[in-house]
Amino acid sequence: MTARARPAARPRATAGLRMTGGMAHAPSRVTRTVILGSIGLIFAIPIVAMVEFTLRKGLEGGYDFSRWVTLFQSGFSGPYRPVVTALGNSLALAIGTVAIVLLLLVPTMLLVHIRFPQLRRLLEFICILPITIPAIVLVVGLAPVYSVVSRLFGSGVWTLAFAYGITVLPFAYRAIQSNIDGVDVKTLTEAARTLGASWTNVLVRVLVPNLRRGILAGAFIAVAVVLGEFTIASLLNRINLQTALVVVSKTDPYTAVILSLLALTFAFGLLLLIGKVGSGPRIRSVKGTT
Repeated sequence: MTARARPAARPRATAGLRMTGGMAHAPSRVTRTVILGSIGLIFAIPIVAMVEFTLRKGLEGGYDFSRWVTLFQSGFSGPYRPVVTALGNSLALAIGTVAIVLLLLVPTMLLVHIRFPQLRRLLEFICILPITIPAIVLVVGLAPVYSVVSRLFGSGVWTLAFAYGITVLPFAYRAIQSNIDGVDVKTLTEAARTLGASWTNVLVRVLVPNLRRGILAGAFIAVAVVLGEFTIASLLNRINLQTALVVVSKTDPYTAVILSLLALTFAFGLLLLIGKVGSGPRIRSVKGTT
C-alpha cells in the first residue's frame, strides 16, 4: 500500500492579517489605524513644533497670528519677493526634471524590459548609483561640465534640471520598475503589435495608461526632491526655494518657517492630487456575480 499524501499545511495566520480560505488578506481596520496613526504622529510632531514656533510672541510669551497676517497682507512683496521668485524657479526646475527623467527613463526601461532583458541589471545599477554618491561629490564632478554649459547655453537656473535629473533617477526608477513588474508588459505589447498598432501607439495608448500609477509616483518623488534640494543649488550658485529660505532665515527665522510650512502644504496637496489621479475609476462590485 502506498502512503497517503499528507495534506498541505495551511499557512499560519500572520499577526494583524485576516485569513479567508487559507489566504492572507489586508490587515484589519484596527491594525491599519494603529500603523497609520503612529506614522502620522511621527510626521505631525515636527510640523506642530514649526506652527508653534511661528505663533510665539517673543519674550513676553503668548501666541498670535501677527506674523502670518503680516506676510499675507504684504502680498509676499518687499523682503519676501526673492522667495516668490525662488519658488517659481523651483517649480520650473521640478517640471523640467520630471520631463527629462520621464521622457528618457520610461522608454528606456520599457525597451530593456521588452527587447533586452539581459541588460536590466546593468540599467538598475546605473540608475541606483547616484543614491550612493554624496551631493557634494556630484557637484565636484558636475562643476567642469557646468562651466562648459554656462559658456554654451548660459548660466540660468534651468540648467539645474540636468543635475536634478541625476539626483532623482534612483527614486523614479524604483517607483516605475515596481509598476512594470506588476504589469504583463510583453503580452500587452505583443497583442497591440499583432492588431497593427505602431510602437508609438503601443507606448502612448497601451503601456503608459497601465503604468500610470508608477509614472505619477516617480513624478511626485521628483517634485519633492527638487523642492527640498539645497546642496547642489548652493554650491553651483543657483537660486531655488531652499537657498532663498536660508537667506530669509538669517534676518527673519519666523517667516522662513512659515514659508517652509507653506511649501510642505503644497507638497502634501500635490501628493493627494496625484494619489487621486493615479487611483483611476473605481469598479463597483455586482452582487450575485462569481
